[in-house]
Formats: sequence, structure tokens, C-alpha cells
Amino acid sequence: MDLDQLAALRTPEGSAALAAAERVAGGDPLAAAAALRSAGLPGGLAAAALTQAELRCRAAGKFGAAAAGMFLTRAGLEQATRRVVADRRAARLRAAGVTTLADLGCGLGADALAAARAGIRVYAVEADPVTATMAAANAEAAGLADLVTVSCGDATAFDVTGVDAVFCDPARRRAGTGRRVFDPNAYSPPWDFVTGLAARVPRTVVKVAPGLDHALIPGGAEAEWVSVDGDLVEAALWCGELAEVPRRATVLRERDDAVSLLTGTGAQEAPVGPVRRFLYDPDPAVVRAHLVAELAADLDATLADPSIAYLYGDQARPTPFARCLEITDVLPFSLKRLRALLRERRVGRVEIRKRGSALEPEKLRRDLRLSGDEAAGLALTRVAGDPTVLVCRPVPAGG
Repeated sequence: MDLDQLAALRTPEGSAALAAAERVAGGDPLAAAAALRSAGLPGGLAAAALTQAELRCRAAGKFGAAAAGMFLTRAGLEQATRRVVADRRAARLRAAGVTTLADLGCGLGADALAAARAGIRVYAVEADPVTATMAAANAEAAGLADLVTVSCGDATAFDVTGVDAVFCDPARRRAGTGRRVFDPNAYSPPWDFVTGLAARVPRTVVKVAPGLDHALIPGGAEAEWVSVDGDLVEAALWCGELAEVPRRATVLRERDDAVSLLTGTGAQEAPVGPVRRFLYDPDPAVVRAHLVAELAADLDATLADPSIAYLYGDQARPTPFARCLEITDVLPFSLKRLRALLRERRVGRVEIRKRGSALEPEKLRRDLRLSGDEAAGLALTRVAGDPTVLVCRPVPAGG
């Protein structure tokens, strides 16, 4: 999409095209495009409207009902913060006394809008002209244009002396190709600029990829990993006055708005012991934050292998930070033996999870040739270095 196409979509004719595209989107794209052209829409406008309709449908999982009025790009949507995460971050900034915020590299504006909803005045900067225009349009659609000012320009040139805090979400996709960038030095703005913000603004937050190397975390910063309904979605560095703990795992559950926090140093090591009755599979935010030892202490649990983040305990203790399963069998891995056991128990459905195993779950599922009306869980792992399969069953709610 270019600026002319975006401008066309924001006219009354463009709004009608978007409404028509929403009615036909979701099926065969060629048929949808043909339907819009047959309705008299120019080809370019029809294509742009269809793209927006499809992206808005995908965006509903991140932004809820607000997605229906947003303008989006594929790359921007991929990197945009989920609303539940952005709102929580904005609330924490507001609670810290932030009233004005610079959003450097604002993308489509998800975090800027969340900050504005929290009552923070936002000055957003975006290098890409189309994305910057979309961010401004999204603020207008949300009724927040009076609190969000979007500028198209170089984030590194923005004067941060007039704001209380800075939020930076450096672009992790290459312009033009949309390919992921894994080297922080290739981010835009570059990593040295991003990490230098904390020295210039006492309250700085940086959104980073959840796979960030711990060695890159600036000294004194709080590193937070966030999961939503079991999916690891992002990490953030809270710098300067905003840093509260060395490491934090934040586990969000959208269905009931539950928020669970686990904190610690990230440097502790969990004790090692034998496989016990119950298996705990920690949430990915806990694992990435290096807080497995802190969780083990809470659960009175141990590792069976020091390099694998499965925990084992004698009791099933309710926790939002891990899935708990009861272990019924511990087997040295053998396809033949596992197949025989499952056949004997008439297991036809298995949920397979793995840590420390090279086996591919779907290939194993095919090789097991399951039949029967019972279900079981399988955990592929190592115990004291040996390939092992744990046969499990769910723990009822309440332990």
C-alpha cells in the first residue's frame, strides 16, 4: 500500500469499498476480488480494501473489536503489541507517574493508543510514511487524536528532553521484505541507540523479541517476559527508575483478565532429584526469564535433568505458572514398548509435549499408529541424560 491508496480508503468511496470487502473477505481471494470489481470498484481500490479486510480479521485476536476500524500492514501487525499487554504496560507507566511519553518507532500505534487510553500524552515517531499515516488514522478512529501526535521521521533525532518517559519498539523486520531480523545490531533504531536511551531518560521501556540473549540486557534493567494464554508474546526492558526486580515473568489470561507475576534474580539454580509423581511444565515466560528455580521453590519441586525445565513434585499444587500432570509411567524411550503400552490401554489420542528431545511429535504420533477411545499425555525428555518418555494424565482442577 502507498499513501495514495491509503488516502483513497479514507474517503467515503473508500469506506464503502472497505464495507464491501468485509462482506466477501475470508473466502477465495480471486472470487472476492472479482466480486468487488463487478460491483464497479477500481482494481487498485478493490485490492487495497480486500487487504485491509483480511488484516482486520487477523488483527481481531490482538486488538479485539477495535481492529474493525484500524489501518494495518502485514509487517506492522506481526510486530504490534496485543492490546491486553499494551494496556497493562501503559497502566504501569501511569502508576509510575508518567504523563508524557515519547513512542520511538510507534509502528501502527498499538502502544501509543494504550498509553493514551491510560491518560498519557504521547508523541509518536515512525520512519515509514505509510505506517505513520496509519498510526495517526488509528488514533483518530479510536477517538484519541487529541492525546496522540504522530510524526514521520527518524526516531534517533527526536528530542526526548521534554517527556517523562520513552517507549521504544525497534523494528525487527527488514523494510521492503518483511523478513525477521535476529541481530539486535540490525534493528531500527539500532541497538546502541536503544540501550543508550536509559542514560538520557530516567524512565525508559524497550520492547524486545522474547528470544533476546540475556547477555544483551543492560546492567540494572528489569527484564520482563510476557505470555498470554500460554503463548510467549514479547519481552520488555524496564530501565532506570522503572526497574523493580532483575527478572519478571508475567502470565496473562485473557478469558478472565488474570495477571500472575513471578520475580527473582534469574541466576538461581533449581535442585536436581528423581522423577516424582507429578510433572510441572513451566510457562514459557518463566523459562525465558530464567525463573524456573524460583518456581521450583514455590512448588517444592526439583529438576530430573539440570538442563531441562521440567519440574517434578510429590504433590499437585495449583499454580498459574505451570501445567501440572500426573505421571503414570516412566519409560526409557522405545517406540515398540511405548506403542505396546498405549495399545494395551486402548489409547487413541495423545497430547505430546517435549523438552530436551529431538523427536518430532507429529512423526511420533504417526509411528504410534494409535487406536482406541482413551486419551493420554506424553512428555518426551531426558532424565539424567537418557532419552525418556513420561506417560501422564491431567490433574483435575484443584489438584
